[in-house]
Amino acid sequence: MIDNREGFARMRTLQILVFCVFAVLAGRLFYIQLVYSRYDELARTNTLRRVVQYPARGEVFDRNGEYLVQSRACYDLMVVYKELDRKGFDTARFCAVTGVTPNRLRRELANARMSPRVPTAIAKYLSKEDKLRFDECNFTGFYTVYRTIREYPRKIGGNLLGYVGEVNANIVKHNPEYRPGDYIGMSGVERSYEKLLKGRKGVKVQQVDNHGVVKDSYMDGRYDSLPETGTYLVSTIDARLQLLGEELMRGKVGAVVAIEPATGEILMMVSSPSYDPDELLGRERGNNYMRLLRDKRHPLFNRAVTAKYPPGSTFKLVQGLIGLQEGVLKPSDLHPCNMGYHAGKLKMACHAHTSPLDLRFAVATSCNAYFCYVFRDILENPKYGSSKKGFEVWRDYVESFGFGHRLGSDFLDEGTGYVPERTFYDQRYHGSWNALTLLSLSIGQGELGCTPLQLANLACIVANRGYYYIPHIIKKIEGRDSIDRRFYERHYTKVDAKHFEPIVEGMWNGVNVAGTSRLAELPGLDVCGKTGTAENPNERDHSTFLSFAPKDNPRIAISVYVEHGGFGAATALPIASLLEEYYLTDTIRRPELLQYVKNLQLPNYVQP
Repeated sequence: MIDNREGFARMRTLQILVFCVFAVLAGRLFYIQLVYSRYDELARTNTLRRVVQYPARGEVFDRNGEYLVQSRACYDLMVVYKELDRKGFDTARFCAVTGVTPNRLRRELANARMSPRVPTAIAKYLSKEDKLRFDECNFTGFYTVYRTIREYPRKIGGNLLGYVGEVNANIVKHNPEYRPGDYIGMSGVERSYEKLLKGRKGVKVQQVDNHGVVKDSYMDGRYDSLPETGTYLVSTIDARLQLLGEELMRGKVGAVVAIEPATGEILMMVSSPSYDPDELLGRERGNNYMRLLRDKRHPLFNRAVTAKYPPGSTFKLVQGLIGLQEGVLKPSDLHPCNMGYHAGKLKMACHAHTSPLDLRFAVATSCNAYFCYVFRDILENPKYGSSKKGFEVWRDYVESFGFGHRLGSDFLDEGTGYVPERTFYDQRYHGSWNALTLLSLSIGQGELGCTPLQLANLACIVANRGYYYIPHIIKKIEGRDSIDRRFYERHYTKVDAKHFEPIVEGMWNGVNVAGTSRLAELPGLDVCGKTGTAENPNERDHSTFLSFAPKDNPRIAISVYVEHGGFGAATALPIASLLEEYYLTDTIRRPELLQYVKNLQLPNYVQP
């Protein structure tokens, strides 16, 4: 009796165990078939292939509708390692058809082997001709993906337009909308307007057999999506003016920026030396990039918006305007110049000219001594009680002219320049300093630093008699009625418009009557200009020139800065004058000056 009960208990236990096992199996089967989707996805990858459809990037035009950047077709060569026919694969033929080296092919196939079901890029930038030859060979496991590559018809504006490169792990980490293999704008316009230019990717779902051969579109394309081409942009650049500027700056280091004062539109922006933007395209992009990176002349550095230079004598315009606004200067005020400014043992040298002189003649002749007097009068103004307080007032004026901070242009790498604060001098001189200590600031030297963009903006301010629009590079965006509204807003300085007239007259006299800018005269165009020679203690001085024309209702404002160019009238002025002449008259009537500038090779120009 006891044995029967024990046998029954064992049988019940066994039944329960068997039931539990079947319940677990049934539950697992239910989960796998109806809940867990991974195996379904793996099964689909055996028959379906999702091919990314890359959009063409938006094109960029100049202000007259001429192409600056286009997109042309190319192809990425992909492989799915699992579908590869390794026994019948003809390596030599494959390399001959695609142009891929055997070493690269082995390396990329080794990478693909790590994820055999995931498409892996073997080569990029295949041309249409290479793609057609590849298609004729029917290499199992390989296929091509259509995409576009940038093309630069005029081969100008390398630093201005920027370049496109493949995203890295850091970019993907901070920008989840990108995937490995995607491209992104790395600099210039390509970077600043990436969101508009990039477009939107599509996808094509294909059915493939077990050999990787495409049979047809999955579900008649129900799950496909078309790529959306990027937005096209109309830039503010005049391509012909840009080309001439790059030709004139060849063999020189520096920058040229020209702006339309009435709008803030950048007409040209040259950073020299630059590079052919086509060099950063195609299979040789990596090699060319490293060569440019090692170049001692730093062609990848956009000096026009990033470099920090002393403004030199062009800054005297700001000193005069501050003095007029503060009431410590009248246009008729006379100051002496005995080959410079003298105060005890301190001397600020100057060149020979008539003395004494008034404000207009001081601007025309670029007199150092005159603006030393003005600077001291500003800082030592009795109403402020001390030079230190006067300096703070002076600095506020300077910042209102756009110095010491970013202007807010559409260049993401725009520099700030530098205007020292009072604390800087307190620390340097332990609180013991006065106007004479900072006298070099009076002629745009000392610690002052500015970008060529800021100097061109100063030309716009004077041309407009007291205000500027934020300089910008884009004039129109496809599908939009206007660009960012901040580019339509006027920014006023702290100097009243009435005080600009004697400064403008002085600049006009310096070009058209007597002064340091006489070479810039263009009969009938009323050019106004101001030369600058920025001292460079260890090497040859920098040459700079600031100008606008015509005097009334100006159409162009320009700044030229040439490193180690010597006197402002010797190098920077001729470049600016030729560019103004070409823009305003559509021709150049001084071929001898044009040839002189093109042939000018500076002694400090570092060869690559």
